[in-house]
Amino acid sequence: MTTSASDDCAQTPIDAADEKDIALALQGVEAAYARLVNRYEQEIAKQLWRFTRDPATLESLVQDVFVEAYISLSGFRGNAPLLHWLRRIATRVGYRHWKQEARRRREDAPCFAANIRRGLFSECAAPSEAAEYAFLMLQQLPTDDRLVLTLMYFEQCDTREIAGRMGWSRAKVKVRAWRARNKLAKLLEKEGYGKKNHEQAIT
Repeated sequence: MTTSASDDCAQTPIDAADEKDIALALQGVEAAYARLVNRYEQEIAKQLWRFTRDPATLESLVQDVFVEAYISLSGFRGNAPLLHWLRRIATRVGYRHWKQEARRRREDAPCFAANIRRGLFSECAAPSEAAEYAFLMLQQLPTDDRLVLTLMYFEQCDTREIAGRMGWSRAKVKVRAWRARNKLAKLLEKEGYGKKNHEQAIT
């Protein structure tokens, strides 16, 4: 019998070192919280890299995660690993960043469209170029659609874990993912990739 990543997290007790440092941090020992930050900031930075490619913005988002975690630390129940809890906060921080970026992009839409066209890559593009193009295409999706695809395909979360992070039902995750994939496929076709491009190539 296999278990999902979220099941594993639910069944794994909190690390003893984390538990000790959390207790000390709640008593006002700054060094204890600094140890928690040092222990997990790289993992959180890797996750938030899915939300931004700008190093300065990434650093700011990571800082936001640990500020929010510190403020909410007394509410951490300790029935799952601390990293699992931090990832949920990071998802909210990244989601909020995307919504702010979406508002800004609406103001800069003509310039953004030109960047997309310049970013078109050939079929022999390097993986890094393909990843950047995928990132740009995802930016054109509504925030919820973009997030569910990022969690599903970049973070490799299953529907249960996505539902937990987003506060959705699993049914909503499945429907949202299906709709988001269709929207992304249409965007790719519009830019010359996908089904239409493939049909032209083989006729």
